[in-house]
Amino acid sequence: MDEKNNNMSKHPEYQFLDLIQDILDNGNDKELFLTPEVLAQFEEKGEVKPYIRSVFGRMMRFDLKQGFPLLTTKKVFLKAIVVELLWLLKGSGNIKYLIDNNVHIWDEWGWKKYVEIKKLEGETEFLKLAEYVEKVKTDPEFAEKYADLGPAYPVNWRHFKGEGEREADQIAWIIEGLKKRPYRKSYVVSAWHPVYTYEMARTGESMALPPCHTTFQFNVNDKDELSCALFQRSGDTFLGVPFNIASYALLTMMIAQITGLKLGEFVHFFGDVHVYSNHFEAVKEQLQREPRPFPTMKLNPEITNIDDFKLEDFSIENYNPHPTLKAPITNIGGF
Repeated sequence: MDEKNNNMSKHPEYQFLDLIQDILDNGNDKELFLTPEVLAQFEEKGEVKPYIRSVFGRMMRFDLKQGFPLLTTKKVFLKAIVVELLWLLKGSGNIKYLIDNNVHIWDEWGWKKYVEIKKLEGETEFLKLAEYVEKVKTDPEFAEKYADLGPAYPVNWRHFKGEGEREADQIAWIIEGLKKRPYRKSYVVSAWHPVYTYEMARTGESMALPPCHTTFQFNVNDKDELSCALFQRSGDTFLGVPFNIASYALLTMMIAQITGLKLGEFVHFFGDVHVYSNHFEAVKEQLQREPRPFPTMKLNPEITNIDDFKLEDFSIENYNPHPTLKAPITNIGGF
């Protein structure tokens, strides 16, 4: 069998495994810019500060007609993916919805915002992370004030701020456009808002976390198949990228159902894609595993409005992954 045909017949998850191997073999080792608070955490534990090994400019593509791309070489926490996506579509940067649904992947970012606000208020003692999470869960007034990340992904997706009172609901605009003029080339969503990012941000209005998955575009071919292409400026390959693949594949499925289109592909482009040094052993173990067939994702066919989806409207069938692989989340605290 020639190389072209062999690559076409390989399980699509090998794209992910090959990317990990590429990073380990060919990546550049780079220093992480950690805030003093995060550095202190490593020092208190007696741990060496991690670094990243990265490559630049890579791509993967998944045919959504051939199964839902939920990685099988380690178990992926699907509930967190669905709940986070529903949160992204709500248009609010407040993480109470995530905490109420027992999804805690954004807790530290909310807690850091809480600490920042308390410092501005002159406080010197703060709730610990677990105490903060419980307070958000049980005290609505506290959650309203201290659990809002500001102009993060949900806000930029649904309420992208312009001059004055102008704002754009990018998701609603795309859905309406796909229904009326599916073949246009302008169905792009941007989470990257320079006004709220890095040193470009106006004083006091910096984003809690500059977006890693910055821009995505929808496209319809002559078979009325809907595809989505994501550009991700920065990808944590072991922990983050499996979530991103499944999340944007699921978003594509949801929008295809809402607009009456068929399923096409999810195409994933990367800028800097990397593995953290404290993940090396876990990814080496993952590379020893053989991919298993992708599962099937089922959506409630009665849903016709993107805002009506709930957690119970999603079900996964025939997901048989290898066991969970764990590695520490490296919350760099900066950018």
